[in-house]
Amino acid sequence: MTTEDLAGDRTTPLLDPVYRGATVGAVALVFLAAFEALAVATVMPTVAADLDGRDLFAVAFSATLAASVVGMVAAGSWADRRGAVRPLLASVALFAVGLVAAGLAPTMAWLVLGRFAQGLGLGGLIVALYVLVAQVYAQVDRPRILGLFAAAWVLPGLVGPFLAGVVADTLGWRWVFLGVVLVAAGALALLVPTLRNVPPPEAADPDAAAVAGPGGTGRLALAVAVAAAVVALNLAGSQTGVLRAVTAVVAVAAALVAVRPLLPRGTLRAARGLPSVIGLRGLVAGAFFASESYLPYLLQEQYGAATWVSGLVLTVATLSWATASQVQGRLGERLPDESALRIGSVLLAVGVAMILAIAALALPGLLVGVGWLFASAGMGLMFPRITSAVLKRTAVQERGTATSAITISDSVGAAVAVAVVGLVFTAIGTAADRGAFVGVLVVAFAVSLVAVAVSRRT
Repeated sequence: MTTEDLAGDRTTPLLDPVYRGATVGAVALVFLAAFEALAVATVMPTVAADLDGRDLFAVAFSATLAASVVGMVAAGSWADRRGAVRPLLASVALFAVGLVAAGLAPTMAWLVLGRFAQGLGLGGLIVALYVLVAQVYAQVDRPRILGLFAAAWVLPGLVGPFLAGVVADTLGWRWVFLGVVLVAAGALALLVPTLRNVPPPEAADPDAAAVAGPGGTGRLALAVAVAAAVVALNLAGSQTGVLRAVTAVVAVAAALVAVRPLLPRGTLRAARGLPSVIGLRGLVAGAFFASESYLPYLLQEQYGAATWVSGLVLTVATLSWATASQVQGRLGERLPDESALRIGSVLLAVGVAMILAIAALALPGLLVGVGWLFASAGMGLMFPRITSAVLKRTAVQERGTATSAITISDSVGAAVAVAVVGLVFTAIGTAADRGAFVGVLVVAFAVSLVAVAVSRRT
């Protein structure tokens, strides 16, 4: 059954037989991706020590992020031509190959290669799942399934790091990678019946406007250039003085030049409509993740919080984000996409502003969690609706390219913002200086204000 077979504005339960296999399988894949991201961050110090690869510690993360951009573009173009099924299967296979390679890695260099394959698969998986949502679910049901994707991060956020630590201490860190392969196979098996019934995509309309200019090889080449710039941004922090600043500026410029053709025309200048929706995704990701990366650090260094206590702020984010995602899903069409984006961006800005004031005035650290609750709720409200708004504004034959543009904007926006606030932090001082944290939050707040302005152009 296709989305056209589902009537008008009437919602269909996500576990109805027509959706059940797609819902359970897709959510399971999102859950596994979330678990792996959090679990790897927990065990990577152990991995680096065991494989004597501390010098490649950062690259083990940046390789995955860089490869995901390439995977997003490749899967997006493929999905435009063939639909979601083939890129989804290929992406899951690449993700599994990367997990096996990392789990069996004899050296850190081999593990980095495995992480690169994971990134290719993960980037493609995200895009392919979004396109699958457009092919399988009626428009009225899409906000709820996209909200459920966000909710799939809740349990990994609560137990992922702890469980990864237990597995590493009992069975060994390799099973943090290898164990996920078995579960991924089961999730894919749940999806197979649905994938068999997904109709082929409609033929491309030659008169339809393209979401992004280059096609095929050209888009892949640009994605590789963006990936190289992302890696350079991540490596800039290991340099010092003028060289660090020059590397960061050149990398940011290169990323923007390369990413521009991969996004809808007018995205970087926030043209009204689809360009602003996709641009908003990069801005809110930048503001949120630039702040989040320093919050546990702020609590540990300026408030003397224990590591596990400072990590509770991330639990707050997980729960608040998921709750807001479920709220927007239940409201459905009663909350227009444009309103969700405007309200969400304001909540994000309010949350970052609260934490900025707390840090600047040395107010009690407990209040940081309150501020982050607002910011995370804003993100939970916006993320599913950004995807929903893009699908609604995009021709059927361009959904793969459009959804890859969302994830590219997200990844590049976050990478650029984190790199910039890192430079600001070290330019002002060290972790002993409260002003360094204030500087980070000032930049994040400025980005969130830009996001509020752009949300009014969607």
